[in-house]
Amino acid sequence: MSNLSKGGPKKDTKMRIRAFPVREDVLNSLNNNFLQTLNQAWNDHQTAMVMIRDILMYMDRVYVQQNNVENVYNLGLIIFRDQVVRYGCIRDHLRQTLLDMIARERKGEVVDRGAIRNACQMLMILGLEGRSVYEEDFEAPFLEMSAEFFQMESQKFLAENCASVYIKKVEARINEEIERVMHCLDKSTEEPIVKVVERELISKHMKTIVEMENSGLVHMLKNGKIEDLACMYKLFSRVPNGLKTMCECMSLYLREQGKALVSEEGEGKNPVDYIQGLLDLKSRFDRFLLESFNNDRLFKQTIAGDFEYFLNLNSRSPEYLSLFIDDKLKKGLKGVSLPRTTSSTSPADCSPTKTECGCQFTSKLEGMFRDMTISNTTMDEFRQHLQTTGVSPGGVDLTVRVLTTGYWPTQSATPKCNIPHSPRHAFEVFRRFYLGKHSGRQLTLQHHMGSADLNATFYGPIRKEDGSEFGVGGAQVTGSNTRKHILQVSTFQMTILMLFNNREKFTFEEIQQETDIPERELVRALQSLACGKPTQRVLTKEPKSKEIENGHVFTVNDQFTSKLHRVKIQTVAAKQGESDPERKETRQKVDDDRKHEIEAAIVRIMKSRKKMQHNVLVAEVTQQLRARFLPSPVVIKKRIEGLIEREYLARTPEDRKVYTYVA
Repeated sequence: MSNLSKGGPKKDTKMRIRAFPVREDVLNSLNNNFLQTLNQAWNDHQTAMVMIRDILMYMDRVYVQQNNVENVYNLGLIIFRDQVVRYGCIRDHLRQTLLDMIARERKGEVVDRGAIRNACQMLMILGLEGRSVYEEDFEAPFLEMSAEFFQMESQKFLAENCASVYIKKVEARINEEIERVMHCLDKSTEEPIVKVVERELISKHMKTIVEMENSGLVHMLKNGKIEDLACMYKLFSRVPNGLKTMCECMSLYLREQGKALVSEEGEGKNPVDYIQGLLDLKSRFDRFLLESFNNDRLFKQTIAGDFEYFLNLNSRSPEYLSLFIDDKLKKGLKGVSLPRTTSSTSPADCSPTKTECGCQFTSKLEGMFRDMTISNTTMDEFRQHLQTTGVSPGGVDLTVRVLTTGYWPTQSATPKCNIPHSPRHAFEVFRRFYLGKHSGRQLTLQHHMGSADLNATFYGPIRKEDGSEFGVGGAQVTGSNTRKHILQVSTFQMTILMLFNNREKFTFEEIQQETDIPERELVRALQSLACGKPTQRVLTKEPKSKEIENGHVFTVNDQFTSKLHRVKIQTVAAKQGESDPERKETRQKVDDDRKHEIEAAIVRIMKSRKKMQHNVLVAEVTQQLRARFLPSPVVIKKRIEGLIEREYLARTPEDRKVYTYVA
C-alpha cells in the first residue's frame, strides 16, 4: 500500500511500456502492413489494459477517486496515444495512409475497409469520451482533402455531362459518401462530409446547372421532363438558396411564355384561344408544381405571381375571360336544363363563399337562388289558376322564370322579336295573372334567354334513283314517309320556324321583316338552322354557303332525319370579341364595380392614419389593391373627391393636397 500511495506502480508501468518494443514494431512496419501492425498492437494493448485494470480495481475505486486522477485504463490509453499513435512520423503516416486509401476507393479501387474502420474506432477511443483525437488526426484533413477532390470532380462532371446526368452523378456521390461513413468512419462524420459534397458539387455551381444550354431547367420545362425536374428539386433543396435559384430561372421562362401569349399582335386575337393557351400553360406548371416540386410553397407563390404579372400586361384579359366562359357555357353544357340544376340548390349553398368573401360578394347569387325558388312557386300557382278559372293558354305549355333585374346579367337593351300568336297569347295570360298578384311591377320578355320545344312534322325524303328511301332513324313514323320530332330551339329559332307553317319559302329580308329580330341574332339563328351540323339542319338554304346574306332563300328540309326523337338545335356561337361600344360598356361596368373597393381602401387607410398627403395616399391604396387590380391614380383621385363630397374626408386649410379623416 505504501508503494501505491507514493506513485510507484505508475512509474513502473511507464517504464515497462517504454521498454516493450510496441512503437518499434509500428515504426518498422511503416512501409509494409502498417495498419495491420498498428491494429494488432492496439488490440494487444487493450487486452493488457483490461487485465491491469482488473488487477488494480481497488486502486481505481479508492486512490483514483480520492486524488482525482486518471484511472488505470484511461492512463493506458493516454500512454498509447502519446507514445505510439501521436509519436513523430507515425501520426503523419497514419493520417496519410487513411486518406490515400479513401482516395483510391473513390477512384474505384478495392481497399481494406475493415482496416480503415478499426483505425477510426481507435482514434475515437483514444479521445477519452471525446472526438478531439479523431477530429484533429483524421477528420479535419479528410474534409480538406475531400473538398479539393470534389472541386476537381465538379469541373470534370460539368465539362462532360448534361444537367440531368450531372444531377444523377451528384446524387450517387452523396450516397457513396454516406455509405462509406457507415462502413468505414465514425457516424458523426456523415453530416460534415455531406455538407462538403453539397458545397462543392451543388452550391458553387447552381447557376451553371440550371442555365445549362439544351439541358438545364428551361430545357426540362420546355420538354416536360418531370422526373429530371424532381431530381433537380430534391438536390437543390439540400443547399441554401438552391430552390430560390431554381425559382428565379423558372420565373424568367414562365414570364417569357406568358408575355408571348398575352401580347397583342394586331386585331382579331381569338379570346377562346387566348384563354385556352393560358389555361394550358397553367395546367403544365401545376403539373410541374405537383409532380416535380412537391407542391412547394415558394414555387406555388412564384407561379401565381408570374401569372398575375403577365395577365395584367393585357388590359383585355378580363374581357377575353368572360367571352371564353360564355363560349364554354354555350357549347359545353349539353343536356343541362335550368330547372333540373337549380331545383336542389338553395341560398344555403352559398354559405362557404359568403363566409370567405363576405355578404356583398354573394348577394346577387343569393338573389338568383331566391328568384328560382319563387318562380317555381309562381308556376305552380299559375297552373292551379288555369284549372280553377278554365282560362286556356292556347295549347302552349308555358314555363316562365321571373328574374329580378338587379341580380341577373341581362342586356341593357332587350332585342326585339315578334313572337308568334300562340306563345304570345300564352304569355299574355301569364302576364295578367302575375300583375294581378303583384301590382306596380313590370314584366319584360328576355327573348334571347328563352327556349322552346316544337312539335315538328317532316314529310318523306327524296327517293333515290333505285326507288329506295333514306332511313328515318328514331323518329315517330305516322305515314309511309311522314316523321315527327320534338325540336329544342331558342326563342328566336322558334319564331323563325313557325313562319314556315304559312309559306314554303322565305328570303332573308322577309324573315327579318316578319320577325323583327336584330340582324346579328337573326344571322346566328339561321346559321344554326340551315348551316349547322347535318343532323340539325331543319332548313335548307340557297345558295348553299356558310354565310347569310340578303336574297338568300330558306325552305323546310323535308329530307331531315335523326336517330333521336328529341333533337336539340345548337346555337352557333357569337363572333368572339366585343365591338368598341361594347368594350367601353364592359369597362364602365368593371370600373363601377371597382370604385367601391377603391373607396373602402381609402377609408381604411385614412381611418388608421388620420392625415395623409395625396401622393402617399395614392401609393398606399395602389399597394393594398395590387393583388386584385391596379387602379390608376386618376381613378383614385376621383374616388377621393367623391369621399370629400360625401364628407368622409376633408382637405386641410394649409395644403389642399393633404387630407384628413372625418370621424
